[in-house]
Amino acid sequence: MKQKIVLITAGHTKEYIDPVRFISNDSSGKMGYLLAEESKKNGAKVILISGPTNLKPPKNVKVINVVSAEQMFAQVKKYFAKCDVFISCAAVGDYRVKKVSENKIKKTGKSLNLKLIPNPDILFEISKIKGSRILVGFALESEALIKNAKRKLKEKNLDIIIANKVDSMNSDKTTGAIITKNKIEKFRSIQKKLLAKKITKKIL
Repeated sequence: MKQKIVLITAGHTKEYIDPVRFISNDSSGKMGYLLAEESKKNGAKVILISGPTNLKPPKNVKVINVVSAEQMFAQVKKYFAKCDVFISCAAVGDYRVKKVSENKIKKTGKSLNLKLIPNPDILFEISKIKGSRILVGFALESEALIKNAKRKLKEKNLDIIIANKVDSMNSDKTTGAIITKNKIEKFRSIQKKLLAKKITKKIL
């Protein structure tokens, strides 16, 4: 990866409802941070766009902290033109609240209806301007793991997709498969650090 620029998204995003409440996805960010470390070890210049996490930033990696999906998308667009590899590892929220309350919403004991609107699909939008870059995505699934991941691989014009089972979230181990257009390599209960090495070798 020497002389290559690797752009990675990691962590989750938060979409605020009011100043203190938000909707989000459950993600520790471990996989994205490990991929950043592994890419750096292989000589790449790494740009890590991170949603909120409790992780220590990788050494010698440019880290850009964001909160919302729109903020993450803006930073991806800013740096994408410079990169050779884009790894979309973040758990980006699919929806956001149409109107964020300026003040804390008071509890009334009654039902509260929130109108949600779609967030930009970062990976899909970026795939439209892919060019010669390598695109790597992730699919977290609770059912039809391989089928759903293969569909995403095709729809988003990816070179590699890593399919993970939902029960691997926030764990140091994971089960799933690395999928390319002509190969499926399954893995079971392996350390995420080892998976990061496997993914990096696929990119190389």
